[in-house]
Amino acid sequence: MTKFVTPVGGHALVGGGLGKGLLRYVGQTAATAVQVYVSNPRGWALAAGDPKQDDAFGQGCAEHGVTAYVHAALLVNLGSPTEATVERSVATLEHALRRAHAIGARGVVFHAGSAVDAEHAEKAFATVRQVLLPLLEEAERQGWPPLLVEPSAGGGRSLASRVEHLAEYLDAVDRHPHLGVCFDTCHAWAAGHDLAAPGGMTQTLDALVAAAGADRLKLIHANDSKDACGSLRDRHESLGKGTIGPAAFAELVRHPAAQGVPLIVETPGGDDNADHAADIDLLRGSMSA
Repeated sequence: MTKFVTPVGGHALVGGGLGKGLLRYVGQTAATAVQVYVSNPRGWALAAGDPKQDDAFGQGCAEHGVTAYVHAALLVNLGSPTEATVERSVATLEHALRRAHAIGARGVVFHAGSAVDAEHAEKAFATVRQVLLPLLEEAERQGWPPLLVEPSAGGGRSLASRVEHLAEYLDAVDRHPHLGVCFDTCHAWAAGHDLAAPGGMTQTLDALVAAAGADRLKLIHANDSKDACGSLRDRHESLGKGTIGPAAFAELVRHPAAQGVPLIVETPGGDDNADHAADIDLLRGSMSA
């Protein structure tokens, strides 16, 4: 397998077991990076995991030179006004961190969340600080991988959608070193960053670095979009086939902040993952152009 300096891959569906799913996905896409769920992405149930599959996943990553990440359940919202939601969110993130450590993943992605209603907006970041800071401290003590906050597509009183909002989110936890950033191109586009304009991707990444710091970006979700810039709609499309277009992704991989940062596609794909393989090839081709 050809080795690339920057790991590139996608979100892998691993039904039938983590280890089996990894090998199938890598075989179909030649990915050198993968992202997986370790629990129900749309529910609060937390799976214990299978130690044999965990070992197989870790061994498979080592043998094939794959960098792995975990995406936490989509229900996680640390800024929620509902106490039960916050408690479940913390438990879900702790579970994801433990599972990520067990399989050798490099980080756990979670969505920045929302204040939900106007009355809670001013209190939301205090809630984030109260629950996230102890979790970051515990993760650092235990040697668990870092958490990676991902700005949303906007709407619903999001705590971070545009990249500038990351400054307030990071400040809420004293810019703890165990909190990194995951940048999603579809989310940024939906939130109003015009990535398709000449220099638009560069300006957005420059703004991210200004808000978060030069070394805070740890993972990139490279996704095209089905919708217009500023739509607040999170609908992913295959690279070059959506409204963002291929030029923006070529600009992405050339930006200094993106050098060496793993790229994960979360684009539509069939059982054979041929679409993911094409997206991965497009990103690698942009790197070598």
